[in-house]
Amino acid sequence: MAKIKPPLDSGVHKKEYFPLKCDNKDSFHLQTAGNTSIDMSKVSRKESNASKCGDLKVFIGLVLYFLKKCWMSCSAAVFVVFVIYWCYGGLIALILFMFALSAFLFQVGDFFLYHPDQPPQSRLYVPLPSLFGLPGDSIFLKTEDGVKLHAFFIKQDPSIIGQVPTILYFHGNAGNIGHRLPNAQGLYKYCKCNILLLEYRGYGHSDGTPSEEGLYLDAQAGMKYLLDVPYIDKGKIIVFGRSLGGAVAIDLLTHPQYAKHVLVLIVENTFTSIPDVAKAMFSSKLIDYLPTWTFKNQFLSLKKIKTVKRPSLFISGRADAIIPPRMMKKLLEISGSPIKRFQSFKYGTHNETWQCQGYYIGINMFIDDVLLAQREMEQWPTMFDDDGAEIY
Repeated sequence: MAKIKPPLDSGVHKKEYFPLKCDNKDSFHLQTAGNTSIDMSKVSRKESNASKCGDLKVFIGLVLYFLKKCWMSCSAAVFVVFVIYWCYGGLIALILFMFALSAFLFQVGDFFLYHPDQPPQSRLYVPLPSLFGLPGDSIFLKTEDGVKLHAFFIKQDPSIIGQVPTILYFHGNAGNIGHRLPNAQGLYKYCKCNILLLEYRGYGHSDGTPSEEGLYLDAQAGMKYLLDVPYIDKGKIIVFGRSLGGAVAIDLLTHPQYAKHVLVLIVENTFTSIPDVAKAMFSSKLIDYLPTWTFKNQFLSLKKIKTVKRPSLFISGRADAIIPPRMMKKLLEISGSPIKRFQSFKYGTHNETWQCQGYYIGINMFIDDVLLAQREMEQWPTMFDDDGAEIY
């Protein structure tokens, strides 16, 4: 790969444009404190084996959850339906039963979407940045509705902290911010950025219960926190979201008071909407006829991305077995940004695309191109080939 030149007037520091240490396309190593090497390919294989047991646990947990909720929420309703059936016949009772079932399924949508306890103990144990040699502060901040959120603020050396970009990082629907530290380590080292890893309500050490509107408020609280930090460049904030975090990031940029401070939007392996994901995951034709309002959580990113005007990078793993990669291309096509780029990785899976060779180089190149275009007041067209790979 050709050597990438830093911006002409960067001056303040010199970026290291080096790919992460890879023995092959499926092997990836991280350096932790003490210069200990972690082979992420072995970790991924262990996670793959563990995921089979995890799927069974999730299924059993789902059955138990339904039984518990039915007993807690439906026992009174069943009794009422039985009385109505006894007095008035079956039709009215059936209608009431269907309404009760619909309300129950509406509420149970949270169970399918939010997994703060996966892997187990994720609400209790949150790995610290120091385990990866990162100079991170553990902080707490409050949302507009009074919920206390946990976050890690990882800062570059004081000599450059005010001159480099700052990433506001939104993770996926499971685990906690500590599980994203290996990715943060790469962003810190190879992209030379400050990073605010924000924990959603109901996840990790944050208070509250997750919900769509709640996560939007969490994102706004994270942005407000950064705007109050005196020593960072408010014009170089990068909003990054993976999977569910991509939907949170897109919503944040629909608010002009926050979007004007954003240098770049980066979304990775995210979706067009929750109803679209449901249709892709379940083969039943009945889902196709369900109106949007029947979904408690909607995250209508495809509708919102039209209004996003900030430079946008779409990172897609073509081996993603959870979110169809076509959704990422659809978001790219509909995006209202005049400066956008699509970067895909053939072997990138839903959770491990960040381990692919060239991942950080692609992010660096886009940030530098945006900064250069910003200085020269130029724009360039979206460019990607038929196979989805970016054209440089």
